[in-house]
Amino acid sequence: MIQTTLSFLASSPVLVLFLLIGIGMAFGHVKVKSVSLGAAAVLFVAIALSAWGEAYGIHIRVPHELGIFGLAVFTFAIGIYSGPNFFNTFKSAGGPVAAMMVALTAGALVAFYGGKYVFNLTTAQAMGVFAGATTNTPTLAAVGKASGDAANATVGYSITYLFGVIGMLAFTLLALRVSAGDKDKPSAIGNRTVRVERQDEPALEELYKLVDGRVTFSRIRRGEVGPIMRPKLDDRVFAGDLVTVVGPLEDINLITQKLGHDSSLSLIADRRWLDFRRITVSDPKVAGRTIGSLNLNELFSASISRVRRGDVDMVANPKLILQQGDRVRVVAPTGQMKEVSKFFGDSSRGLTDLNPIALGLGMAFGILIGEAPILTPTGATFSIGSAAGTLLVGLVFGRLGRIGRVVTAIPYTTCMVLSEFGLLIFLAQAGTNAGGQIANAFTGGVWWKMAVLGVVVTTTVGALLFILMRALFHMGGTRLSGVIGGTQTQPAVLAFANNRTSADPRVALGYAMVYPVAMVLKIMLGQIFGGM
Repeated sequence: MIQTTLSFLASSPVLVLFLLIGIGMAFGHVKVKSVSLGAAAVLFVAIALSAWGEAYGIHIRVPHELGIFGLAVFTFAIGIYSGPNFFNTFKSAGGPVAAMMVALTAGALVAFYGGKYVFNLTTAQAMGVFAGATTNTPTLAAVGKASGDAANATVGYSITYLFGVIGMLAFTLLALRVSAGDKDKPSAIGNRTVRVERQDEPALEELYKLVDGRVTFSRIRRGEVGPIMRPKLDDRVFAGDLVTVVGPLEDINLITQKLGHDSSLSLIADRRWLDFRRITVSDPKVAGRTIGSLNLNELFSASISRVRRGDVDMVANPKLILQQGDRVRVVAPTGQMKEVSKFFGDSSRGLTDLNPIALGLGMAFGILIGEAPILTPTGATFSIGSAAGTLLVGLVFGRLGRIGRVVTAIPYTTCMVLSEFGLLIFLAQAGTNAGGQIANAFTGGVWWKMAVLGVVVTTTVGALLFILMRALFHMGGTRLSGVIGGTQTQPAVLAFANNRTSADPRVALGYAMVYPVAMVLKIMLGQIFGGM
């Protein structure tokens, strides 16, 4: 009965895929002391099923091509929604990226010299351990090609892969335990009506520059009973004026101190002259454009005070690129609000639009880039892989927003669905592949040496990452959890961190910041040490 069932599953890979997703996520939602595996459980259930089949001589696999498809979709979606902030973050990320490179290089040195001189392993076995301990299949391919012994490299990879995931999940959990005091936590966005006491009649632009443009001034009233108007940055304020400020609370507090004091009156509550409404950006003609380029003031005498993307509120900055699915808070004359809503579209379709042009062309370009051969100084070639290629294209597409008339961004909600679905497909495929290899790996007599070395390598990389990022750069634990997943190039670690933080955007930013460099570096380390 068992063999018949396993044989049936082996002949139905699509059925296996969805069974693994369903059963794996059922286990993934189980919490032990508030800790759950989330999507990573799919990987472990897939390993168990595949290993069980191998015990009966039955090969249960999810096709390799499906795994590539899932991982490419996952990384493309990660790139799209990380792109708007990634390039600004990357400008100041040289230090953390260098520290990540130090951690990975140290792991490769431990694997190579520890394997050869402590455990008497071959080069292929030692560097296969490095590939498994850092959970990177392209590195395994590079090691197998450089060493000429792909079989032994695969054994080392298979034995150490599982702890490579579990060990980094532990470091991720450690990072998230210290995340309560994160200094890089996004400030809460609020609003306040301020009564002006200053007598020197300052321009609002002076206060705007004081906080580096992190606030907007949405309303102004001259005196107690006058009409409420939308202010301009070159407007001056006089003693007795009321001004509504929108932005991070600490910036609001600073401006309040500079201008006067909190007012008991709320200009927002008085909607006779100006109204406000949250409007969904669903019109493709608006998506991909900056707020400043919309000319809302000239068209409707309107302005945007804040933007909500997913579950995150952002102050409306003239340079901020809008995406389909964004919900903008618009302040406009009461009689103009209907026209403003029509301008943005205000349809729920904007939340879930797939944008197949951007998805299709972006994925195609990413795969082409990822599979393109890159020449090394030794004369050998390697490719960064479809995952890294689609991530890079996704980051660019997300940052640009549109190219001419073509919108390159995808709504946040759609990105979340795509990334999770792609991730689950990849984890199911990776798990069935690893489970089959693990069953064969333990037949050799040196498996325990590889296992011990793998633990040491994973621990070395994880510990160095944690120590360097916290001690040298004072990186918050939430962002660090994403850096750990990106350094490990392991989607299961990212999924775990997202699950624990309710998809905090700092996790994805940390992941995207180091992932491309980590992918290329691991391949090169495998190529260099594998050929020694």
